[in-house]
Amino acid sequence: MASAVGQMALRLRGVSRVYQQASSPELEVLRDVDLDVRSAEFVALIGPSGCGKSTLLGLIAGLDAPTCGEIDVGHMEDLNAGVAYMPQRDLLLPWRSLVDNVILGAELRGEDRHSARRRALKLLPEFGLEGFGDALPRTLSGGMRQRAALLRTVLLDRPTLLLDEPFGALDALTRAAMQEWLLGIWRRRSAAVLFVTHDVEEAVWLSDRVYVMTSRPGSIKLEVNVELPRPRGHEIRRDPRFMDAKHRILDALLAEAVQP
Repeated sequence: MASAVGQMALRLRGVSRVYQQASSPELEVLRDVDLDVRSAEFVALIGPSGCGKSTLLGLIAGLDAPTCGEIDVGHMEDLNAGVAYMPQRDLLLPWRSLVDNVILGAELRGEDRHSARRRALKLLPEFGLEGFGDALPRTLSGGMRQRAALLRTVLLDRPTLLLDEPFGALDALTRAAMQEWLLGIWRRRSAAVLFVTHDVEEAVWLSDRVYVMTSRPGSIKLEVNVELPRPRGHEIRRDPRFMDAKHRILDALLAEAVQP
């Protein structure tokens, strides 16, 4: 692990979300989700499409409220003080420069613009964006846009990062490079990470633990401990322990896919 895994950063107990619909039966998206992430731990969340993974991150981020259940983010009453959320799309505003996009979240949280810019400019080299501070989003590659979006998330300086399929739209080579880069960022910052993905190999390679969700209404079906040393090279994908974790997750997902 990046460092010794410590106290609880995120704890969910019995979290459910049911949407009331005027012209149709209620829609139950999540049911009794229990989930833990400790400080400095990298945890992946994987499950069938539509099982509520993104809904769950939205609840943790405080964008919506659970129908029932408890969400504890480091014993903080204000969820926004404990987590920073990166949605699936980079959401870079086309008329703002890269650095002005990066500081947008900090500005909205009340930080002085000049202070936020100084912090962002200092971090551009670490995020592979040196020399691109004034660039507009349309001039950036997919990988650069995702790095800018992650820097915007990290700049909020929260102890827990919620990452919703950040590499889902990237090609295989760029995705592999971004995975290595992300682990480097995580090791240096020792943040707790909850990472949503559809890619089983990505989940195993990045994570200390993987939660597998059921089909809708989503709940936790399986928890897999990834007993692999760090740092990890891509050759570790041939390790029997890697293959065992991968097959356990695949078997759980396939069982959900064949249910009527």
